[in-house]
Amino acid sequence: MTGSRRGFTLIELLSVMAIIATLLTIAAPRYFRSLQRSREAVLMQDLVTLRESIDRFYGDSGQYPQTLAALVEKHYLRAIPVDPIARAADKWVVVNSDDPDDAGIKDVKSGAEGTGENGVPYAAW
Repeated sequence: MTGSRRGFTLIELLSVMAIIATLLTIAAPRYFRSLQRSREAVLMQDLVTLRESIDRFYGDSGQYPQTLAALVEKHYLRAIPVDPIARAADKWVVVNSDDPDDAGIKDVKSGAEGTGENGVPYAAW
């Protein structure tokens, strides 16, 4: 037959689309979970960096910084990191010192709402 058309039937196209949809339903949740785990890992690293910078500031000056911006001004940090869960640099929750003579920032916690994959609220990290 000269002149016959070659192509895919509707059934073949629907079968391929069903297979692709099935594969996506398996892969998409894993992808989004890995994104969340990555954000949590970055949050933990940012908290470690901030806490180490506060400790270095205290070790050098004998007092806690009054603001997180003081860490940047004194070159303990290049910039205040963005909270990867809250997605803002101004969402950090500062914990002030109990010492009335030195009421600076003693610790930093995440201001993000929700709970991590480990079951602990982000605000408790």
